[in-house]
Amino acid sequence: MSGRRRTVRVRSTAERSIVGSSRVLLCLLAVAAGALGGCSIYRPKPLPWQPSLAAAPTVTVPARDLGGVPGLRPEPIDPAKGLTETNVAALAVLGNPRLRAVRRQEGVARAQLFAAGLLPDPVLSGGITKSPFFTGYGAALTEAVGTLITHGASKAAAKANAQRVHLDVVWQEWQVAARARELYVEARTLRHLRVALGTRRRDLGRLYRRDLAALARHEMTAPQAATDLAAWNAAEGDWRALELRENANRHALDGLLGLEPSVRLRLRRITREPVIDDAQYRSALAQLPRRRPDLLALRAGYRSQEQRLREAILGQFPLLGVGVDKTRSAEEGIQSIGFNVSLTLPIFNRNRGPIAIARASRAYLYRDYRARLDESVIQADEVWTATQIMRRRLAALAVQRAALAHTVALARRSVSDRTERFADYVRLESAAIGVDVQAIELRGSLRQAEVVLATILAVPIAAHP
Repeated sequence: MSGRRRTVRVRSTAERSIVGSSRVLLCLLAVAAGALGGCSIYRPKPLPWQPSLAAAPTVTVPARDLGGVPGLRPEPIDPAKGLTETNVAALAVLGNPRLRAVRRQEGVARAQLFAAGLLPDPVLSGGITKSPFFTGYGAALTEAVGTLITHGASKAAAKANAQRVHLDVVWQEWQVAARARELYVEARTLRHLRVALGTRRRDLGRLYRRDLAALARHEMTAPQAATDLAAWNAAEGDWRALELRENANRHALDGLLGLEPSVRLRLRRITREPVIDDAQYRSALAQLPRRRPDLLALRAGYRSQEQRLREAILGQFPLLGVGVDKTRSAEEGIQSIGFNVSLTLPIFNRNRGPIAIARASRAYLYRDYRARLDESVIQADEVWTATQIMRRRLAALAVQRAALAHTVALARRSVSDRTERFADYVRLESAAIGVDVQAIELRGSLRQAEVVLATILAVPIAAHP
């Protein structure tokens, strides 16, 4: 009888133990559920099947979005009236599909900076044990305090990396703007070439048709007509090559601006601003490391790596973890509360691997920066010298063209007076047009070289005439 009562009493004690343990577990689950309440939710984002090219350049350029690119100032955009060089460059910076993707890297860098500023989450652990008399449990809450040692260096590294990514994006914006200006210059150059090459093609074709008529009347020999035929064929070849260049230029410009391939932009002429002179060149070259975004990005990346090295060095010290735990024995039912401390002993590893990697990475970034700076100076000098050579050649062509213009004018009057053969006039005019074509191509190459030089030196780019 007494034994039966004792059995009942023991069973009641076990039930109370289970109830108490369940309350502890419910508390732990409640804490975990509360922590999960602010979690993000995954939402799928499928890729599109259709291109997102625009049918017309309709972007209004805000001034705040143009501050990072030198030489870009807010201008009204009216495709019906025609786009200026600055319009084209601004539209490229704001609408280029590749730049839109690249700018997302800044969001990644900002997220990394945000992550670097967060402290590690505490670790909650627990378990249940059971005996014939009691149900025991154990719960512990620990925090890695040692990460506070490297927290400052990690956050500084992420901040410098965010600056590096931003400057890389700015540098790519500069390059896209420069490429848009180059394509604009090429389009204007091709327009001038179309006039000159069209005139030569028309007149040489007219001359060859006259030769055919003269051959039919036996007034000209075949070798003479063959010479004019070769000249006409060469003019036709130049015309076809011009059409291919116009096609490539149009598609490249549409692609750079994120427009449909069928869009044909109307470009208009604006007044030219002064170009870089010798004093400005020397001054800009001296300030190059402090102005060009890619060099500043490399410096920011170097600062980030120095903080990574500092973080790795701090990581060689003992890592400390502290926590609090609460337990109940399944044998006696005794509850206890205590503290626990963990310490990583730097005996074998001592974080030497990450330190070696960080030092080697810093050495590479140092040399990479020096190489980029040296290459930039050499490129600037090469392009600067090329612009001087092209200017001298343009001056010589201007003298040659002036002399030919006088001779062509005399020949034109002679043809109108029917005192000189038409063929001699056409050949002389073709030679003058050849000089014009050289000058047009050279002016376009000079302007493109000025755009490249301004980009290398990180100075504002003057507008094209």
